[in-house]
Amino acid sequence: MKRFKKDAPVYFDYKDVKTLQRYINAYGQIEPATKTGLSAKQQRQLTIAIKRARHLALMPFVQS
Repeated sequence: MKRFKKDAPVYFDYKDVKTLQRYINAYGQIEPATKTGLSAKQQRQLTIAIKRARHLALMPFVQS
């Protein structure tokens, strides 16, 4: 079930938390590429952006 493909940005910015949160599930995990519908390159960029945002405390590591 690909949900996000048509709305995917060209570049994932770690400061754009609102966009990154769309790719996080209820448990705080990054959604897999099969669910997001992103290419492998986009999925890697997304993962790096989310991890940077978490490291800088812009996003939580886990959802409570």
